[in-house]
Order: sequence, then structure tokens, then C-alpha cells
Amino acid sequence: MRKAAALAAVAAVAAAAAIAVRQRLREARRWARVAAVLSDLQERCVAPAARLLQVSDAMDVEMRAGLASEDGSKLKMLVTYVDSLPSGDEKGLFYALDLGGTNFRVLRVQLGGKEQRVIKQESVGVSIPQHLMSRSSHELFDFIAAALAKFVASEGEDYHLPEGTQRELGFTFSFPVKQTSISSGTLIKWTKGFAIEEMVGKDIVAELNEAIKRQGLVMKVSTLVNDTVGTLAAGRYVDNDTMVAVILGTGTNAAYIEHGDAIPKWHAPLPKSGDMVSSLVFTSAPMNATLEG
Repeated sequence: MRKAAALAAVAAVAAAAAIAVRQRLREARRWARVAAVLSDLQERCVAPAARLLQVSDAMDVEMRAGLASEDGSKLKMLVTYVDSLPSGDEKGLFYALDLGGTNFRVLRVQLGGKEQRVIKQESVGVSIPQHLMSRSSHELFDFIAAALAKFVASEGEDYHLPEGTQRELGFTFSFPVKQTSISSGTLIKWTKGFAIEEMVGKDIVAELNEAIKRQGLVMKVSTLVNDTVGTLAAGRYVDNDTMVAVILGTGTNAAYIEHGDAIPKWHAPLPKSGDMVSSLVFTSAPMNATLEG
């Protein structure tokens, strides 16, 4: 009886061991398949140095062609008017409006120069009602200006505006724009769900300034930039060696510092700095690029 029980126990142990071995073999085969898939993916994704150099050279050619003429390249480079970036010496009270999609953000910051840098800052985000994205430009910009006026009205006594000056606004507008000056630009097209056709071809800064006036707010837009230029400026403020900014989001673009004399289609006098911020906006094929400021 005991012998039979012992044999049964041995058989059970052997069966359990066999099951465990089979499970381990299945796991091993499964992990082998996973490893094969990962190895194949890695092989497919590898970009040899020679191929990367080809891509780099092709981009360089297209960028230079785009800077030379309006229609000479797959990269449509729009001339920027930003010829200098923050140094960290800036002092005073500054406002900013960032409109890049279905939400926008308003911000105020008190800068204290090299010693104090950012003394104080506040911001608020606002969602744009969907119906305003396809109605009229007046309605959209009146809504934005009203939110801006409310935000300015909340300004505390610890923010100091130099006597005799009015509030100035930096405007980040992350849509395709052809700039005509540092503080003006015409809308090329809407993206990100906006469809106010009457605004296409018009000066977006003029539209915002008029809406600000209708709110009775003493403020004007002093600078128009896109998101990459704003990112580059923010990077330069904290690190003077910053030369490039990249945005990876709904759209993908980059900004860099270019020598003014490398932009043949720039027919105005070169800026004192000799430089110009260039911003490339990449979209799906065919690839486009935009030089905005």
C-alpha cells in the first residue's frame, strides 16, 4: 500500500515537472519570437550614417533654395523679422498670448535682469468654444481679447509698469502665417479645426489689436512669433548657447539662427545683429517648411 502511494507521488511529481518543462519551453519559444520581432524591427529602423548624411545634405539643399526664392524649393521658407533673442538683461512687466489650438494661454511676467531674472509670473488657460472656431474673426478675437482684459484687470500691485509706458503683448500664433514685419502677418490658412475663411489673407495682429481696443484695454501687440521661435527665445533667455528649438506635437517644426546674408530673397537692409531666426514647419508629404518669426 505504501509502495503504491509512493509510486503515485513520484508519478505526480514527474507529471508536474513535465508540465513545468512544457510551460518553460512555450515561454522560451514565445520570448524567442519576441526577440526575433524586436531584432527585425531594430534592423528595419537602423539609419546608417551614410543615409543620415544624405538626408542632411538634401535638407540643406532644399533649405538654401527656399531661402533664395519663394517657389524654388519643397521647403517654403517665409522670411522672419526676428533678428535678436533675449539676453537675460531684460527688465520690466511683459504680457504674452499663446494661441496654438483649441485653447489659448495668457501670461504676465516681471523680469528683473541678470540678477533677479523672473521675479514673478502668472498665467491662465482658456478653452475656445467650438462654435467660435468657424464663425467670424470678430467673434473669435473679441472672445480672446475679453479673456485678456479680464486677466490684465487681475494684475496685483506687485507688478510694476514703468511710468509713461503702455502694456505690450507678445503674440505666439501657431498657424501658417506670412509675416510682413515683426508685429504683423497675414494668415495663409487655418489648421487644427479652425475654419474662419474670411480671416485668410488678413493681418492677424491688426485683428487682435482692434479687438483689444474694443475692450477698452490700453495694450498693443509688439511682437508676433510662432511656437518654435518662442521656444528658441525661452531657451536663449536661460542659456546663451541655445541655437535651435524643436516642437514635436500636432505639428512638427524647428527654429534656428541663420545669418542674414544667407537669405538672398531678403531685400531689405540687413539687421544690425546680422542674424535672422529661421523656423521650419514640417507637415505630411509633400513636406513643407516655413520660416516665420
